[in-house]
Amino acid sequence: MDKIQEYRQIIRQILNEQAHPYNHSDNVDTEIICDVENDHYQLAYIGWHDQQRVFSLVLHFDIKDGKVWVQYNGTETAIAQVLKEKGVSASDIVLGFHSPFKRQFSGYAVT
Repeated sequence: MDKIQEYRQIIRQILNEQAHPYNHSDNVDTEIICDVENDHYQLAYIGWHDQQRVFSLVLHFDIKDGKVWVQYNGTETAIAQVLKEKGVSASDIVLGFHSPFKRQFSGYAVT
């Protein structure tokens, strides 16, 4: 299997594993959003709780230049570690939520 195809499959698997029902309202959907053409992947809560609009991003990944960019992690899970455990090389993981300067100390790719 092509590396990018494998990364897409791993990301979708992680999103499915992290997708839990929203506990505070039956009117909030858990949505997995996969834009395979542009390689953007998100997990979000979207809906209404009482009279409050809920739009909460949980996870956001991109695949750019053959690397998995973790753009946002709103979970308590070490998502980069999960990526490694599922077969993504540390040199192909970029913690996009850290500044480029800080990434050099992460043990993962800088860009």
